[in-house]
Amino acid sequence: MSRRAPGTRRSGAGLSVDQRGRRNKVGLVVLITLLLVVVGRLVVLQGIDGAAYASAAEQDRLRTYPIAAIRGEVLDRSGKPLAYTVDASRVVADPTVVRDPARTALALTTLLDVPVPELTEKLSADGRYVVLATQVTPETTDAIADLGLSGILFEDDPVRLYPSGAVGGQVVGFVGSDGTGLAGIEQTFEEQLSGTPGRRTVEVGSGGNPIPSGIDESLPATDGHDVTLTLDQDLQFATDERLGQACTDGATTRASAVVLEVASGQVAAMGSCPGYDPGAYSRTDPDLLGNSVISDVFEPGSVMKAVTLAAAVEEGLATPDRVLSVDGHIEAGDRVVRDAHDHDPVDWTVTGILAKSSNVGTIMLAREVGDGKLEEYLRAFGVGEKTGIELPGESRGILESSAEWTESRAANVPIGQGVSVTTLQMASVYQAIANGGVRVEPRLVTSVTSPGGRSTATPEPARTRVVSESTAEALAYMLEAVVGPGGTAPLAQIEGFRVAGKTGTAQRANPECNCYAGGGYVTTFVGFAPADDPQYVVAVDLERPTSDAEGGQVAAPVFADIMRAALTADRVVPSGTARPEFELTGAP
Repeated sequence: MSRRAPGTRRSGAGLSVDQRGRRNKVGLVVLITLLLVVVGRLVVLQGIDGAAYASAAEQDRLRTYPIAAIRGEVLDRSGKPLAYTVDASRVVADPTVVRDPARTALALTTLLDVPVPELTEKLSADGRYVVLATQVTPETTDAIADLGLSGILFEDDPVRLYPSGAVGGQVVGFVGSDGTGLAGIEQTFEEQLSGTPGRRTVEVGSGGNPIPSGIDESLPATDGHDVTLTLDQDLQFATDERLGQACTDGATTRASAVVLEVASGQVAAMGSCPGYDPGAYSRTDPDLLGNSVISDVFEPGSVMKAVTLAAAVEEGLATPDRVLSVDGHIEAGDRVVRDAHDHDPVDWTVTGILAKSSNVGTIMLAREVGDGKLEEYLRAFGVGEKTGIELPGESRGILESSAEWTESRAANVPIGQGVSVTTLQMASVYQAIANGGVRVEPRLVTSVTSPGGRSTATPEPARTRVVSESTAEALAYMLEAVVGPGGTAPLAQIEGFRVAGKTGTAQRANPECNCYAGGGYVTTFVGFAPADDPQYVVAVDLERPTSDAEGGQVAAPVFADIMRAALTADRVVPSGTARPEFELTGAP
């Protein structure tokens, strides 16, 4: 028989039977209550909240990835690609799922061309998303997928390619790292080219890989539209090459040119030197990423005299054979304007005034036209207004209201000083003259084609009659004299073709002093050919800060080479008539 230690007593000892009964009942109630709570909770979890919890678990396994739209192509007029997109992927990782960062990094280092330490650090990072490499080829992603690595995933990351490099690069433009157009046609037609992204939602397992029998839902992407340009890739190459040669002459720091089709106003070529390769824009000086043909303005000099003479002829104040006694200088307010070489009075015809590029003779005719009327003609030809070309960053140039002209400004504007234009604006002026007096707004895009192949032509450009056909013919005749014997631009001649055009040599503003001193010159030549049946206009301007060479010496040869390339490429038939004989002087 066991014995109790002294001072102890049996549990429940001293309680009556009723007390013990009540205590047992309380314990039973507590146990039943706890059991009811547990059972009730199970009922709630399984019967009421079960679907919600199952859905939450499922959502935790779902991953949604964007499906990139393939950006549309940019094509030249014959369908040659200037920009297109190829499939590629962004390789990403979920570090929480990666089982062994070091071994995974070792497996990926060669395929991704990323050092093991860098990959290991990324694969060990906090968070659930890190980018391991971008724009990875499909062949490489297939090889990675075959490794079956946990936590490694792929996202669409297409690559934009520019197969022609810098040829036409300033027109085509480029896209940023996010695939958005940032310059040129890529920017202007961003909405059409970009398309609409889609998305894919998949259910993944513990390794981060899709579950074969799990959820896999996709909303397809809508690819972008193709944009077809008016550019001729071969002519663009020839233009860029010739401008590049001009920029290596030791004096030319910038050279620009544009080729327009006379009848349509379409841009067949447009470029500047220095240019850039859109595929390497991030490694290019940001100051070179524009398009100086449409954004940079300059004083055109004597090429503007064609507008002044057009106004005089249209107003009935001049004919090609009218004779004026022209002195070597003329007073203009507080200034004296001189011809290139001062001389005694010469009896020049209006044709001779243009052929010899006489400042004084041009100012004499401008005074007959009047300031207000001259401004009207300048604006009708497009000076001081944007052309509406389908490119970002176009300048409207500078043309003050004639009401603000001083006497000296009123003498400067008719000869192309005190007014600023872009290369494209000057080409557009001469397009109107070559086109019988009808100005056609220049255009770069012919059509936009949907992914399904439906092509939509762009709206027809505006056409404006600026001067009569007879006035345009008179101007063409006089401009041809500029290239003929006794004119300022014999170097613009092209064998077998009659050429009409005008030289220009204007002082260049010196940015160091905000003045003209030491700024050098901008030399220009704008013309069309064949003069007897105009097909193309070519405008050239060269920025030469350290040179005083004239447009007929340096810009005219560049014009001739580019125009020759345009005529040859289009198989234009040589002129069928001889150049006229021009009377540059006569009796008043």
